[in-house]
Amino acid sequence: MLSLTSVSSVSVASESNTQWVDTFIGTGGDGHTFPGAVVPFGMVQLSPDTDNPMRGVSPQPEIYKRCAGYHYDDHTIVGFSHTHFSGTGHSDLGDLLVMPITGDVKLTAGTAEKPDTGYRSRFSHDKEWSEPGYYGVELQDYDVTAELTATTRVGMHKYTFNSHDDGHVLFDLTSSIYNFENKVIWSDIRKVDDRTLVAYRATNGWARNRQMYFAIQFSQPIDDYEFINEDNMRYRCMNCLNTKQKHSTIENKAVKMTAGKAVKFVASFDGLKDKPLYVKVGLSAVSRSNALENLNAEIPHWDFDKVRAESKQLWANYLDKVDVEGTVSEKRQFYTALYHALQAPSIYQDVNGQYRGVDGEIHDGKGFEHYTLFSLWDTYRALHPLLTYIDPDRVSGMIQSMLVHYQQSYEKMLPIWSFHAHETWTMIGYHAVSVIADAYLKGIRDYDIDLAVEAITNTANNKVYDAIPEYKKYGYVPMDVLPESVSITLEYAYDDYAIARMFEAMGKTELAKDYYARAMSYRNVFDPETKFMRGRDTKGNWNPDFNAYEAKYMGAFTEGNSMQYSFYVPHDVAGLIDLMGGDDAFEKRLDDLFDTHLSADMIKEHEDIAGLIGNYAHGNEPSHHIAYLYNYAGKPWRTQERIRQIMDTLSSDKPDGLAGNDDVGQMSAWYIFSAMGFYPVAPGDLSYAIGAPQTPKVTLKLANGKTFTTTAKGLSKTHKYIQSVSLNGKPLNRNYLTHADIMSGGELKYVMSDKPNKAWGSEISARPPSMSEYN
Repeated sequence: MLSLTSVSSVSVASESNTQWVDTFIGTGGDGHTFPGAVVPFGMVQLSPDTDNPMRGVSPQPEIYKRCAGYHYDDHTIVGFSHTHFSGTGHSDLGDLLVMPITGDVKLTAGTAEKPDTGYRSRFSHDKEWSEPGYYGVELQDYDVTAELTATTRVGMHKYTFNSHDDGHVLFDLTSSIYNFENKVIWSDIRKVDDRTLVAYRATNGWARNRQMYFAIQFSQPIDDYEFINEDNMRYRCMNCLNTKQKHSTIENKAVKMTAGKAVKFVASFDGLKDKPLYVKVGLSAVSRSNALENLNAEIPHWDFDKVRAESKQLWANYLDKVDVEGTVSEKRQFYTALYHALQAPSIYQDVNGQYRGVDGEIHDGKGFEHYTLFSLWDTYRALHPLLTYIDPDRVSGMIQSMLVHYQQSYEKMLPIWSFHAHETWTMIGYHAVSVIADAYLKGIRDYDIDLAVEAITNTANNKVYDAIPEYKKYGYVPMDVLPESVSITLEYAYDDYAIARMFEAMGKTELAKDYYARAMSYRNVFDPETKFMRGRDTKGNWNPDFNAYEAKYMGAFTEGNSMQYSFYVPHDVAGLIDLMGGDDAFEKRLDDLFDTHLSADMIKEHEDIAGLIGNYAHGNEPSHHIAYLYNYAGKPWRTQERIRQIMDTLSSDKPDGLAGNDDVGQMSAWYIFSAMGFYPVAPGDLSYAIGAPQTPKVTLKLANGKTFTTTAKGLSKTHKYIQSVSLNGKPLNRNYLTHADIMSGGELKYVMSDKPNKAWGSEISARPPSMSEYN
């Protein structure tokens, strides 16, 4: 499986933390990650696709498991495409599938059950290897060694035809992840000269009319070629047909392009047995010429090993910002989590500064780096707070990208769940405000602050988005106005809290008061009789068809049930504790969540609810903060127990080592914070609830030049409880950290024991802050 020695020899310092990354972790189960080549925040994700649903092929594979194009259970490869999501619960992309083949050229992929009927190939994990920025595999049916590497905007392929002197490279513009009938709106491919192609396609998928351009170069001239347009006919080199000779130069009179909805191209080569064939593919969302400019700017040569080494070094630069001590398994999990957390949001801008905006127009972004892929319902929780420590400069670019999204959008909204110049309107809340507020409060402000205030205000008061007018009128979203009304109310309330915190810090006192008041809206959907969050209608009536365990599609909750969402008041846990009856009652409710079996019938409509411990669903984001809530009830040793339980039962360094979708790095960010021993329950309050460290020592190298180190003396499988904590040599009796503690640098030292210290962190003054305590 994982191998750091491979077909190509690359020299990178062995002590780099890249050695601990296993790109196959999360490719099994429902992790939905991919193993291919990508650089930090790269626009290109060049990776194998193992069983994409293909046009006209039946039966279709199980689509959900293959959101990233690749699944570890599969044993055939369809080809290698250049764009992928990491860890999402929905999918798209898979742009420009490329497949090296020998022998007769087949034009459909065939099926996994009958691979010989198409161009796909069998492969074995025993002959598959990878490292950050690189992937390799043996294609058994063709005896071809395929290797991939990438820069930010360019993918580079190396194909070694081990036992054939001639071979082909197939480009399939019909292939996509989630490739349903009529997904391709239009495509074309053009032959520019005997080494160069340009291509384009627009697709209807999760994003509608998504456009991508490609520039393709080969390391040797094409000897023969064929255009395929399955809507019309096949076009072969006319000179070759007339003279029965191979085509070699651009001067020959030949067909040079084809366009339509079902376009493919086959390039054929001789003399392959003695040297590898290299292929470079540049991407652009703007134009073919920009794709070619990206290609020439980022890989102007044919040195594959140089690109691979530079890609690996980029990863080393990031992964070496954190030093971890622990077992091999712990290091593999930690650094792979960090690797996954640093793939998105991704660059969506050409080397000349141009990018396609959410308005469909071409914009000049030379003043900042433009990013895409904002899965904000997932990533506001831990990923974006993590990035404020790993790369605060990029955070400013990400926020500026959100702000131009706001300016360009017809609705005048910050992004909700957006990618590739499209807003999908997937999931709920307006969590971009949380990302902006958390960054602003941490002093990250290299973007248009006035525009940020305007965008936040207009987003939180938008008249057409998800019942915001009704939310403001009733103090909650009525269930007879909009589905998922309780979850929406709760998440709006948290977002309003984040806005209040930011406006208060800016001296906008009256505005802050308004949003603090809105942040109390969670109380309006708490039923004092059942002690659960519960839907209610415009007349104030509680939902009569209420079951705290049931997660209905289009019900009152988003990918969850009331058992889970009743704990979603991250900004005012103290207030929630009061509503539930005090510390002991709150502890019991938490225990009920973790200990009460959740019947499969209750969640059958939601495949995202995974990684279960009772009703706790680690595979889905609404549960991620819950284990830390015992701290707020003065029971931090219970949090320590739960964190260890989650780590031991729901994480591993195997392909199925993620409990559910990684969700663009959110689950990985949870792991990183939790391994260090703390977690941002409510981003924007600048506090971190202390859990329990899972590794003996972690050193975080901060952008201000300081280091923050956590050490866990006596940590073991049995010694999972905190006996005492000190910060820079002084006892720390509170069960939370602050942002200032981290940025000041120094050492956070845990002393671990096999028995809980029930006195530590139990006093009310020692608990993490809650809104109702200071408002």
